[in-house]
Amino acid sequence: MLNFLFPQMKHQEKPPGENITELMEFVLLGFTDVPHLQWFLFTLFLIIYIIILMGNGTIVLITKLDPALQAPMYFFLGNFSFVEICYVSVTLPRMLTNLWTQRRTISLVACAAQMCCILVLGATECFLLAVMAYDRYVAVCKPLHYPLLMSHKVCAQLVAGSWVSGVPVQIGQTLQSFSLPFCGSNLINHFFCDIPPILRLACGDTFVNELMVYIVAVLFVTVPCLLILISYGKIISTILKLPSATSQSKAFSTCSSHLMVVTLFFASAIITYLGPKKSHSAGTDKVLSLFYTIVTPMFNPMIYSLRNKEVITALRKLLCK
Repeated sequence: MLNFLFPQMKHQEKPPGENITELMEFVLLGFTDVPHLQWFLFTLFLIIYIIILMGNGTIVLITKLDPALQAPMYFFLGNFSFVEICYVSVTLPRMLTNLWTQRRTISLVACAAQMCCILVLGATECFLLAVMAYDRYVAVCKPLHYPLLMSHKVCAQLVAGSWVSGVPVQIGQTLQSFSLPFCGSNLINHFFCDIPPILRLACGDTFVNELMVYIVAVLFVTVPCLLILISYGKIISTILKLPSATSQSKAFSTCSSHLMVVTLFFASAIITYLGPKKSHSAGTDKVLSLFYTIVTPMFNPMIYSLRNKEVITALRKLLCK
């Protein structure tokens, strides 16, 4: 199973007589294979970064300030947009700096810190999406109990749990990855420090690390995804039983925005990290990672603003002010 999920991660044994050099820094190759596109890519990613900051920042702002957006659903949406800003800010600024200066080195400590932040924020996103699905499930399937089940205290606890739950595991996974000996090349064929490209540079047996990656992926990606699917299965079943077409349309409209974000997020994550990679080149992996780490956060505020009338109304109020 591990070889199917991570075929590029071989169980490396140190060749006899080879000295292990203690690496103090890595080189993020990024997009060095297209040198003629460096300035175009810099401009493109800078525009995307600004769009992500403005779009998600606006969502955070209006969910905090607008009295009409104080429901639990918008509380979770504001937190999710804040996580998206943090997640993108861990990768894009360094990538922009590398494209601008052409200095692609990153210290071992900075690489470990970047990896840890990416893993923690990725886990937080997975849990928050599951919490948002649970919120929609309670709102549609148990409306009479909604004020009690989704009180402000409960919502705050769910958000705090989403942030904290992945921290110990992901810190442990980062420490485990960087406790491996590294020898030979220090070139990371990626635009940020992630577990798969780091393990490819390690000497010795990486089986335990690969097993941990698989277990954590199941716990933090597959389990929330299954919970979301179960929640929406019950939601759709309940909606279809509503007496009027108007009620059905309103319920579908409320849930469809979240379902679109869920599909975009988990589909890209599963293709990138859990799909078969035998046919993937390094370039394909980087493109998939770009979609997962950059395109999804960019579309998040667009989907919610275009599909939600209350968000559009709040945006108009903000623009008028």
